Amino acid sequence: MTLHSSITPGSDLLPSFGTAALTDFATAYPDASVKLTHQLAGHPLLTRAALGELAARMPASSVEYNLGRLPLGVDPDETPHNGLTLAETIATIADNGSWAVLKNVERDPAYGALLDEALAPLEPIVRAATGPMLHREAFAFITSPGSVTPFHMDPEHNILLQIEGEKTMTVFPASDSQLVPPEKSESFASGGHRNLIWNDAFAARGTAVHLQPGDAIHVPVKAPHFVQNGDQASVSFSITWRSSRSVAEGELHSLNGRLRRRHLPLVAVGARPERQMFARGLFRVARRIGL
Repeated sequence: MTLHSSITPGSDLLPSFGTAALTDFATAYPDASVKLTHQLAGHPLLTRAALGELAARMPASSVEYNLGRLPLGVDPDETPHNGLTLAETIATIADNGSWAVLKNVERDPAYGALLDEALAPLEPIVRAATGPMLHREAFAFITSPGSVTPFHMDPEHNILLQIEGEKTMTVFPASDSQLVPPEKSESFASGGHRNLIWNDAFAARGTAVHLQPGDAIHVPVKAPHFVQNGDQASVSFSITWRSSRSVAEGELHSLNGRLRRRHLPLVAVGARPERQMFARGLFRVARRIGL
């Protein structure tokens, strides 16, 4: 496969990912986690000051923040608030023991352009493996020293880029049904919370990846993971997309949730759910008639 750069002829800008990172990504995508390198550390839009300005113009529905020293398994309804405003949280992140995320920052034109820049060199690889990049989104994480992002999964193909500070992400296989029982996949596909139930016996199944500025990690769809921040404040930038495969998988799990509630036989979700056209059609019928 020919690897393309996001840099245009004559430009003095570095591409978001170099050739070695693109080669590693192409080998791993879509099913394996892999550590990469990137060239967005130090980008002016990703400083704490710039993100603070961005947060001030974002709607409340697009931000989430709370105390950061949490157990790996936590009920989302019991996540403690830090008692601060979002602006105060970001301004004092080095000392306030908190975690914050700015969601869908691509809706801001400058950050939308940054997302396009970051995804451009990846797009040919993704298209060849899983088709067009769908629902492209970006998230910024600002985290206090020692904070923990609990054990959870995400519905998107995701690359987390470390911008400032250090953290360790521990990633688990996406296909392990003991970590993610079928019932959890079904509720998650229908809008359930991302957090998973943690058991200390799971620890040996994960791979811990240390991230410094300039490092990144590809996290497959629904691969369980948790994050432990280092001893300095951290900024990370997450670039995500969906694919026909991830959309189809969600449809089939949602269908199974509907079937399970009515004690009907479930559909097997294969390695290529986008090809399960009959089952996907059944999902659309079930959704249309309110099954």
